[in-house]
Amino acid sequence: MMIYIDADACPVTRIAEEIARRHEIPVTLLCDTNHVLTSDYSTMKVIGAGADAADFALINLCQRGDIVITQDYGVAALALGKGARAIHQSGKWFTDDNIDGLLMDRHLAKKARRSGKHHLKGPAKRTEEDDKRFAESFERLIREALYDSFHHA
Repeated sequence: MMIYIDADACPVTRIAEEIARRHEIPVTLLCDTNHVLTSDYSTMKVIGAGADAADFALINLCQRGDIVITQDYGVAALALGKGARAIHQSGKWFTDDNIDGLLMDRHLAKKARRSGKHHLKGPAKRTEEDDKRFAESFERLIREALYDSFHHA
């Protein structure tokens, strides 16, 4: 099992690394050349700048049983399609049951922005409570993944 983090502007990278380290699960951070990061735990993959380049690289790397952290619903959908698990930086799990609705919401929001009639607010400032919620949810996801891999090996 590997953990892949869509690390461009990801606010939970350090939290995820800390939890992964406790479970001894390797982490790969993927970012484009505009968001170069450093880590003392994770493997870094800096992908050439370009729309969605890091996203496509992440999807090419991830496999069944891996975990992907992303805020991009499209990346989450592709990860689920490969049999990986996916989680949003909010702690919300992406699942086969919710991904279609999330993709539709994204599509409708994009249409609304293009029309110029709707002014959607950006996300609220991240709080310690948000970090705690992510950490607890990510821990549960890892435990479930480990349980499943142990019982289906």
